[in-house]
Amino acid sequence: MQVITVETPSLGDRSYIVHDESVALVIDPQRDIDRIIERATAASVKITHVAETHVHNDYVSGGLTLARVTGARYLHAAAEPLRFDHHGVADGDTVDVGTMTVEVRHTPGHTPHHLTYVVTDGDDAPALFTGGSLLYGTVGRTDLIGPDQIEELTHAQYRSVHALAESLPGESVVYPTHGFGSFCASAASDLESDGTLAGERAVNVALTETDENAFVERLISGLDAFPRYYAQMGPLNVAGGAAIDLSPPAPVDPIELARRIHRGEWVVDLRNRREFAASHVAGTIGVELTTNFSTYLAWLVPWGMPVTLVADDADDIAEAQRQLVRVGIDRPAGAATGGLASWSGDADRSDYAVTDFATLHAVPDPSILDTRRNGEFASGHVAGATHIPLHELLDRLDEVPSGLIHVHCQSGYRASIAASLLDRAGRDVVLVDDSYDNAPDAGFDIVTPDSA
Repeated sequence: MQVITVETPSLGDRSYIVHDESVALVIDPQRDIDRIIERATAASVKITHVAETHVHNDYVSGGLTLARVTGARYLHAAAEPLRFDHHGVADGDTVDVGTMTVEVRHTPGHTPHHLTYVVTDGDDAPALFTGGSLLYGTVGRTDLIGPDQIEELTHAQYRSVHALAESLPGESVVYPTHGFGSFCASAASDLESDGTLAGERAVNVALTETDENAFVERLISGLDAFPRYYAQMGPLNVAGGAAIDLSPPAPVDPIELARRIHRGEWVVDLRNRREFAASHVAGTIGVELTTNFSTYLAWLVPWGMPVTLVADDADDIAEAQRQLVRVGIDRPAGAATGGLASWSGDADRSDYAVTDFATLHAVPDPSILDTRRNGEFASGHVAGATHIPLHELLDRLDEVPSGLIHVHCQSGYRASIAASLLDRAGRDVVLVDDSYDNAPDAGFDIVTPDSA
């Protein structure tokens, strides 16, 4: 039995191809299935089965398309009210995939109908494809379905992972879908596991806590905001994710770009945040193309808003498209490349300053905006800073202090997006492009729970 991992760093997720060197089962495929097919082809295996651990909240699944393209049997929880043909499976079912046996376990918690797949092949250690149930050092969050079910699902999550840990051998290898930076994960242990079930028994926050009620209280109290676009993913996955189109978007000239900005559409500049700060078309929004790009753009943009992309080259546009289709933003309204001079035309340009904490500390009585999430701010923040999480900024612009505002986050990335939104709104802004960890060394007083 071989397991091929297909990572999606932009979402903190992993998909898997498990095979017996002849036929393969794919677990939780992302929507850009060409990556899956390429890896299976390179391994000389035929995809005969595709399986979902749950209806995903953080991305549009490629499972239905992959099953149709390959002719594979599509496994999904029989209890889910899905609106497409699939092979429904439930707790205790087994499915043969070549020489491998796939046992289905109902592991509710992350979602009510969540499944774990236990794959065995001869004397090989069992492979546990745990989706959003048992993660490395932690478990999947339990608040994505709705506030009324959080406590019930958190209890279920605790029992599910304990049932796995108590019924399977310690050498079982754990392959979670979430937990690599995904917002679907809850607070994790500070200790590292070796990736086996025995390792998880030693470090996982759910398995080392012997009091179920204490675990439930700890998990729920540690939950923070998750991306707003998650609300769109479940319905799309219940309906069945459609095939994607990654062909280049229509080119947009400077005149049309100006029209779109004037109409209030989102024109997103993918360049490095410092390049954007130095000069950009007034009214554009800077979201640097990194592994965080799709998460934050999809979190902030009003759902259904036309998005036009501008970048230095076509490769950046293609990468942005690939990230965006995974979260349900199927086609950009258009794109422009060739650099700022190419797409700006006669449009007005804007700019703002960039600083770091050491330089900022020398500024007399600076007005500081902290754009980190609530939990981050509560754990420690610069004394006197105004706090508005990035994902709330557009709804709370009237709470931003007047005058020159210095914007920071943990690393500078979220602050750069916030600075561009404030600049777009006509505010006088300075981007603090620095690690928050440098603030104490720069001389700022830090308010912590112990000092408050």
